[in-house]
Amino acid sequence: MEGEYQEVYIRNSRGVQLFTCRWLPFSSPKALVFLCHGYGMECSGFMRECGIRLANAGYAVFGIDYEGHGRSRGARCYIKKFKNIVNDCDEFFKSICAEEEYRDKCRFLYGESMGGAVSLLLHKKDPTFWNGAVLVAPMCKISEKVKPHPLVINVLTRVEEIIPKWKIVPTKDVIDSAFKDPVKREEIRSNKLIYQDKPRLKTALEMLRTSMSLEDTLHEVRLPFFVLHGEADTVTDPEVSRALYEKASSTDKTIKLYPGMWHGLTSGEPDGNVEIVFADIITWLEKHTSDDNSVVVQPIHTFRNAILKMNGTASPPPPPPINKQRPRTPSYFCGLKGRRLLHHSAM
Repeated sequence: MEGEYQEVYIRNSRGVQLFTCRWLPFSSPKALVFLCHGYGMECSGFMRECGIRLANAGYAVFGIDYEGHGRSRGARCYIKKFKNIVNDCDEFFKSICAEEEYRDKCRFLYGESMGGAVSLLLHKKDPTFWNGAVLVAPMCKISEKVKPHPLVINVLTRVEEIIPKWKIVPTKDVIDSAFKDPVKREEIRSNKLIYQDKPRLKTALEMLRTSMSLEDTLHEVRLPFFVLHGEADTVTDPEVSRALYEKASSTDKTIKLYPGMWHGLTSGEPDGNVEIVFADIITWLEKHTSDDNSVVVQPIHTFRNAILKMNGTASPPPPPPINKQRPRTPSYFCGLKGRRLLHHSAM
């Protein structure tokens, strides 16, 4: 494809090394799209097709592996505080928006599953900053069909600080339930960067509390959004997206339910279905970035935050980067001194 792929390692405010990547069109991008991946997932491999398709359509696409996910450091898929994920994304995404070439570009969030919750919380954190969001089967409400009894929650909460990392939460095989196409399902299963063990206790409780909190505040959602959901999704119930659409205060909101499709709309469906879904997403983005659409981009100025680009001397979790490393000269990033490790490849 026509574009460029880059990988950059950064360090967050807690000193944890995080992996980030980007897909860039060769021409000036129409807008910026920021990826928020799902629970246990990662950006460079699992969301690669999403990045390439959106870059092909003229958008600059940026992703980050949350702490403990993918190529980022940290205990595998351990979420000590959900707000840490939100804060890391907020700082990294805004550091991109502050770059000179991107300051006047529209900014869109793109969240899949748990990433939908991250996107909504980023909007809640700074309600006027984002120009819109694409939410694919978002985690923003606990379905009544699976909501645990308050007594169960109470018991687990009492021991979460004693055994926070224990993998004791029973769960079905999410990959079997989320991705319809058997070939794609096995490709996803073979991705060693994707977490496939039982959820850790504190991680499960953080996700539960986040979902319940979002459910109570759906009326506070005011940004333009497009929510998509497969009607045959058994991982996050389609009623979740219906509730978001009905309760959100946004004046510009769109919902589309896809009959017969599962949870993995963009990565686990047969090719024909994936084409339909991405065509809908790009059509929505085009509508909200066209010249006749009076979108106001909130000014952003150079600011200091805790995100630091690195020299990458500490090796990321396996597998190693597939692209040839190209050394860069020292650079400054958001007012903090540091070096960056940058991988490039033509897409």
